[in-house]
Amino acid sequence: MDIRPRVSPAELELLEYINERHPVSVREVADHFAEKDGRARTTVLTLMERLRKKGYLTRRSMAGANQYSPCEPKGDVLRGVVRDFVQRTLGGSVRPFVAYLGSDADLSDDELDELKRLVRELDARRTEGE
Repeated sequence: MDIRPRVSPAELELLEYINERHPVSVREVADHFAEKDGRARTTVLTLMERLRKKGYLTRRSMAGANQYSPCEPKGDVLRGVVRDFVQRTLGGSVRPFVAYLGSDADLSDDELDELKRLVRELDARRTEGE
């Protein structure tokens, strides 16, 4: 299984912002993060270019300014980040994550319903495969 380049927490935060507002310029993103947490424009540009080189963003020139957009939908990116976390950090096993959900996670009713739905789907797929 191909594992994509890692996304740092700062990169993920920018990627989520861009995903909700694309296409966006460096100025738009930099202005937001300057106001939010004092991040410098050069830092934002570095992060955006890093994401582009990793294959998470595209860049194209529009009206004399570079505009950035995500390469894939937010859900796909987050699934990839979680998949990479499971592979790299948990050695491919979801047991530690399941243990966390069972003991430490504070799930909302909606999250619990989604988890139940997912377990039913996984069970159905497994039954079909037998």
